[in-house]
Amino acid sequence: METDTITAISTPMGEGAIAIVRLSGPQAVSIAGDLFRGKDLNEVDSHTMHYGKIIDPDTGETAEEVMVSVMRAPKTFTREDIVEINCHGGLVSVNRVLEIVLASGGRLAEPGEFTKRAFLNGRIDLSQAEAVMDLIRAKTDRAMNVALKQMDGRLSNLIQQLRQKLLETLAHVEVNIDYPEYDDVEEMSHEMMEQKTKEVHAEVSNLLQTARQGKILREGLGTAIIGRPNVGKSSLMNTLVHENKAIVTEVPGTTRDVIEEYVNVRGVPLRLIDTAGIRETEDIVERIGVERSRQVLEEADLILLVLNYGDELNDDDKQLFDALRDMNIIVIVNKMDLEPKLDIDQVKEFAGDNPVISTSLIHEKGVDQLENAIADTFFEGELDAGDMTYVSNVRHVQLLKQAKQSLEDAQNGMEMGVPLDVVQIDVTRTWEILGEIIGDTVHESLIDQLFSQFCLGK
Repeated sequence: METDTITAISTPMGEGAIAIVRLSGPQAVSIAGDLFRGKDLNEVDSHTMHYGKIIDPDTGETAEEVMVSVMRAPKTFTREDIVEINCHGGLVSVNRVLEIVLASGGRLAEPGEFTKRAFLNGRIDLSQAEAVMDLIRAKTDRAMNVALKQMDGRLSNLIQQLRQKLLETLAHVEVNIDYPEYDDVEEMSHEMMEQKTKEVHAEVSNLLQTARQGKILREGLGTAIIGRPNVGKSSLMNTLVHENKAIVTEVPGTTRDVIEEYVNVRGVPLRLIDTAGIRETEDIVERIGVERSRQVLEEADLILLVLNYGDELNDDDKQLFDALRDMNIIVIVNKMDLEPKLDIDQVKEFAGDNPVISTSLIHEKGVDQLENAIADTFFEGELDAGDMTYVSNVRHVQLLKQAKQSLEDAQNGMEMGVPLDVVQIDVTRTWEILGEIIGDTVHESLIDQLFSQFCLGK
């Protein structure tokens, strides 16, 4: 059945040198050709670009000066004919071209519909399609490399290998069940099933071990900067972000609300949150900020607790240490240029096994040590996005957990002497669950939901 031709703006909205209106579908070349004045697009070679003008068919006037790329199926992203109209990057110009294309027979694409067509036409599988958005949203080089590897099919190939191993095992057992005349058939089938399920279980477990690091690379590490007022929390944020995002003054309580910013620290994407100083206060506005700070604490993956070298530990500091027990924290003793009043040994006692870093942010001292501590705390200095297959997608993690559980159910069944034809049910279920990761056994409604989260024009 012939599909319609979709179109959308595929570049960010706003002023820029170039904007792109993309068309994909059986009528992409003919629609663009009717509007284009230059070479006959129906006659040009595939994967070529041509200079000309877009004509408004209603007025016959020139609407835009453009470069048009023509790419013929099947060697395109969607495996359909694709035309990309490169026009000037102003809001008016690109929208005018889009309106003309829509009036000439194109349909406005839904979010992610280009990538969805690539999936439906067999150009990529579902895990590769999801990696497209991971690549767009990547905030560090490492996150981008993980997404690129997934787009290249590293995760897909591994999942397909595991499914093939299970499928061959199921087929072998099925044949032996159908031809039971040999005495040793049942024993051989049992041994093979046990061995293969253990092998797949080990691979799935290895993938799940990367999930924590993969999630951090994909979503960023929720990092809360906390401490008493005026210890240097906002200065720390400005230092890590490399610009003045937070107001810095000598007046305690200046930060009244939560300030959030993404920052790249040694390849680790931090979702950095500067909080209002936590203390008892009568100021109603500051009190609201303090309550929000407490809420941030509960949701953070990492806490940067800032202390003042020029002040002794007081009850507020000790209460913070108590509140952060069993959490990932890095203690930062700031303002080392001041006259020392803080007992460092006492701080280390309260900090336990957590790192204690000395800084003087006003002089940018100790920042390198802090950044190294952040990277070592979560990746132990061993993260290598180029050599490992990372699982970073929440959907993939949940499916892998289900697959692991199904394999364990199968193994428990074999240990209890359950007949192999019953054990097969759990193994078949594992095969189906792994298929959902790459889209082989996924429901159509889930596909629609996943692609609806993509940006328009992708």
